[in-house]
Amino acid sequence: MDLRTKYLGLELKHPVVASSSPLSSDVDGIKRMEDGGAAAIVLFSLFEEQIRQENAMFEHVLEQGTERFAESLNYFPEVEDYAVGPERYIELLRKGVESTEIPIIASLNGVTSEGWIDYAKEMQQAGASAIELNVYHIPADLTESGRAVEERYLSVLRAVRSAVTIPVAMKLSPFFSSIGDMCKQFDDAGVDGLVLFNRFYQPDFDLDNLEVVNTLELSQTSEIRLPLLWIAILHGKLNCSLAATRGVHSRDEAIKYIMAGADAVMTTSAMLKHGPGFVKTLVDDMRSWMERREYSSVEQMKGSMSQQSVADPSAFERANYIKILESFKNPYTPM
Repeated sequence: MDLRTKYLGLELKHPVVASSSPLSSDVDGIKRMEDGGAAAIVLFSLFEEQIRQENAMFEHVLEQGTERFAESLNYFPEVEDYAVGPERYIELLRKGVESTEIPIIASLNGVTSEGWIDYAKEMQQAGASAIELNVYHIPADLTESGRAVEERYLSVLRAVRSAVTIPVAMKLSPFFSSIGDMCKQFDDAGVDGLVLFNRFYQPDFDLDNLEVVNTLELSQTSEIRLPLLWIAILHGKLNCSLAATRGVHSRDEAIKYIMAGADAVMTTSAMLKHGPGFVKTLVDDMRSWMERREYSSVEQMKGSMSQQSVADPSAFERANYIKILESFKNPYTPM
């Protein structure tokens, strides 16, 4: 059974990658994920706020525009809450690379290209196999146009892509008006991979204390539907790699993503629930499933259920909408 795959030009022993999480906050955690079976590890993110804190403009930048939508700043943690600063991040990256034999992918999280270039270079020098850009932008300013939001993402990619020679991936949200066109723009701009989709951590209301609260909820298996749809549509139409993230809690979700066309499948929530050794269980279960159905490799399976491969491509488009509604059986309708 050949489980190998290629993601961002990197040869992986199998498609399951540990995505960015607190598990990679120290070298011991990184080694535990390698021992647990991860084919590659995306390090937890270095935040733009941490980079900005190092220069004298930091306070000025934070204050700009707050008189218009200051409440939006409350959705983010205080900079002081981040446990690891930029220099310590680079040192952890360096030690993680030296201590493991699998690819370590660095992660940058922010909303502008300012300050990212130097640290992207340092990440490359520290031995990162690739860089994942996680542009976390909530357009709370109602005067910001959709095109301006798109350009914000593209400018970050261009800045980092021009600064390093290692592969660069972009972790996307699904909230663009035309996600297919946006993916094509990233592909044309030279991105090496797209990770679909980011989970925005949205605020909730505490009705007892009448406060806005931020609580982290782990992913559910039902969340695979949206990235599954778009990976299946994009497979074979772009030059870059495709990675799936969200809702991977068993071999079923991993196999579905690969059949849709994913080159890599990322998981975090399941590892947080079951420990890093979950990856080995997932890969073993995936191998057993493939053997029973006489697949010889991941490559043979990859994209076999994508839009360009299935007998009825309309299943991914509006034509299937009515079919789904008609298929629902109302349990309260008399026979």
